This record gives sequence, C-alpha cells and structure tokens, in this order.
Amino acid sequence: MIDGPSKTLLPDGLRDVLPPDASHEAAVMRGLIDRFRASAYRRVDPPLVEFEDSLLDGAGAATAPHTFRLMDPVSQRMMGVRADMTVQVARIATSRLTNSPRPLRLSYAGPVLRVRGSQLRPDRQVTQVGCELIGSDAPESDAELIDLAADALIGAGVANVSVDISLPTVVPAVFESLDLPESVRHTARLALDRKDAREVAALGGPAAAILGALLDASGDADRAIAKLAAIDLPAAVQTERDRLARVIDLLRRSQPSLGITVDPVEHRGFEYQTGLSFTLFAKGVRGELGRGGRYHAGDQSEPASGFSLYLDSVLRALPAVPEGETVYLPFGTPPETGATLRDAGWTTQSGLEQEADAAQEAKRLGCTHILNGPDGPEPL
Repeated sequence: MIDGPSKTLLPDGLRDVLPPDASHEAAVMRGLIDRFRASAYRRVDPPLVEFEDSLLDGAGAATAPHTFRLMDPVSQRMMGVRADMTVQVARIATSRLTNSPRPLRLSYAGPVLRVRGSQLRPDRQVTQVGCELIGSDAPESDAELIDLAADALIGAGVANVSVDISLPTVVPAVFESLDLPESVRHTARLALDRKDAREVAALGGPAAAILGALLDASGDADRAIAKLAAIDLPAAVQTERDRLARVIDLLRRSQPSLGITVDPVEHRGFEYQTGLSFTLFAKGVRGELGRGGRYHAGDQSEPASGFSLYLDSVLRALPAVPEGETVYLPFGTPPETGATLRDAGWTTQSGLEQEADAAQEAKRLGCTHILNGPDGPEPL
C-alpha cells in the first residue's frame, strides 16, 4: 500500500514557527508597536476575513490577484482573506473613524495571507506591522512615516537601515504630457523596469531624452535631486520633485545616518500608490524590510500615506536569540518560591514528579539553572 500524505505536511508557503523563534517574533512585534504608540499612532485590529466587495474596494482592488476567496456559509456572500492590512485600516479610518480629528494616526499588526509567494518572499503567510497617517497631504507626513519606520527598525536592533524613495506617478505623467501611443508606453515601461538605458534611448525624440534623464537620476539622494532639477518636467511632476526634495531635507535632519537613494522610474509593488513611495532595506538582508507610500483612502479620496514592515524580513536582519535562562524547580518546591522568582524576572519550570536526580532532569529539559534551596538559583 502507498501511504497517504503526511498529516504534518503544510501547504507551500505556510510554516509552523517554533520556540524560541515564536517568542522572539512576538517580542519584536511588541517593540515595534510600542515605538509607534510613542509617536501617537493608536492601534486598530481589523478582522482576518471581510466581505469581498469591501475588502477589494478602492485601493484594495490592487490586492485582488493576491486574495484568497471563500463563501460565507451564513450570509452566502463571498469573502476574502486579507492580503494587505493597509486597505482595511483605510476603511476603518474613513468609516468607523470618519469623525475623528485629522490627521488620524493608526497602527496595526497581524498576519496576512497571499495566493502566491514571491521569489524573494516565498512565504504566503507573513505578519505585517505598520502605520497609516490619514488626512494630510503635506510632505512632512511622508517624512514622519519614513522617519518612524527607520526609527522603529533601528530601535529593534536592525543595523545599516536604508530607504529607497520612488515616484511612481512621474513616468505616467510624462507619458501623458508627450501623448505617447499605448504601444510606445508599453515598450518604454518595460525598458525602464529593466533599467535598460540603451532601449530607452532607442525610443528617440523627447521621450528618449526625458525618460533617459529620469533613469540616469536614480541613485544617491543628493545626486538625484540635482539631476531631477535639471530636467524639463511637466508641472505635475515638478510638484512631486519639490515634495521629494522637502522630504529628503527633513530626513537629513531627523535621521542623519539613514542611507537614502531615489529611483524616480520604479513603480513595481506600488500598484495603489498615488505619490511618493518608499522601500526599506538593511545591508546584507535579502529582500525589503517594508514598503509604503501615498494613496487615496475611501470614497472621498482622502489623502493618506503609510507603511508596512514585514516581520519575517525584519527578523532576518536581527541576530538569533537564545532561549534564555530557565530555573528548574525540583518536585515539591513551594508555589510561593516559584512566584517570587518569576516576580524577580526569572523563567521557572516545575518538576511534576519526584526526580531521582533533579540536576539531571533539569539538564534533560534544557534548563540553565536549578533551585538549590536557600542558596537560590545555581547554574547547571
């Protein structure tokens, strides 16, 4: 007979998180949320599943290809499992909290589920931790969010944090100003995504000149600002350029050690962003730690911006954490003794049966110390 599939086998992209990683993940998430709360970002907790028509409305439409769907057996309506918490927080801000004073600062943390993983992030279930700032269109709000994200990562212990700022609306605005045919736009977009300067130059005419100059402006923030200032851009793009310069100036003051780069032609991953966007990295860590940007919230297209940190990537940027010190309490230890040790910050593990050798049992269970009567905990 051929054995059936193992009952412990999980679907691709899903995994169990075991000790000590689960405790470490929870502690890092708590630390990030505490950092957000210190900057007046109040936490909300949306449901894991919503009706499809609300979850995929507005900016949420961009998450449709990534969303698991299921039928609600109670209402007989289609529901979706969230693939991104940003759209849920935007819904809360523009419905349940519509009368709250603006700008509204909200934070969140929780798992999201996606239909497919990516090459850099094969996990389909990841934990998002992030913030949304609803009701402000000022460059200061963009700078505040980038500053807060970088500060939270650095506070968690991530070294060499950097941010890459994108302007995903710039290239479409240039296409419109030049009235380029759809076929040329498609060719130009592919060339820009590949960062292929030769293919961009082959477009010829004003398109080659402007798009080539934008492509050349990618890189170090100061160099990018100087390059962008020399390009004859449409009025709408000039506004974005001025916003970018202001945001970088503010970040230089608040986060002088933060590495800042600019990519004015990047748009991938920013499907619902309507303005300045950004991606966070750490040197030597695979994939992005998080991303964010400007978007429109709700039916009234309220100005908003925010970011999501991906906890799996954040944890990869941190050193491994050992289990910690645990005191073994031999069988018969009075309960109040264990309570006193826990109040003092110790982790305790009690013997449940009489041991032949308490020290040997403590070692077998992975404890680092054993209670030795009046002498207190002693290392094993």
